[in-house]
Amino acid sequence: MPHRPSEDDIRRVYRQTVDDLFAFVSRRCGGDRDLAEDIMQEAWLRAVKAWRTDGIPDRPIAWLSTVAARLLSNHRRRSVAERFDDGSGDSLPAPPASGNERGERESLVRVAMSKLPVLQLRLLRAFHFDRRPVSEIAASMGISQRGVEGRLRRARQSLRREIESDPDAQGEIK
Repeated sequence: MPHRPSEDDIRRVYRQTVDDLFAFVSRRCGGDRDLAEDIMQEAWLRAVKAWRTDGIPDRPIAWLSTVAARLLSNHRRRSVAERFDDGSGDSLPAPPASGNERGERESLVRVAMSKLPVLQLRLLRAFHFDRRPVSEIAASMGISQRGVEGRLRRARQSLRREIESDPDAQGEIK
């Protein structure tokens, strides 16, 4: 049975890792201090809960960094899905009226996605926006997991070609 850490043990690990973890998270949050603090707080809440039953891992900063990176990835996926999802399942909302760089990139993606075949659009939505696992998509489509992976790869390639062929994308794609 793992050693159950005391509150002092957890506080000691917190003091030892908080600066490095915050630096790691803030670099990945692009200067959004509120988001970095939210990710840090959630990572630590999960750490305390898990460590009370499983014990403190040998490399706590590695554990915390992995959890924080996954939380941030999930946050970004949810944010992208919310921006692109209009509730209909197949169409995309009109591009935003703002002229900022992020809005322009999102607009390019929306336009490119609207040009994809419906099956490719649905597959990209299921995997990237709905975060459905390949196995679940494969089962619902009645094909193998490798088949889904191949179709996803081709859908991503089609999306990239559409974006690159857009004259407004010049200088946006690196």
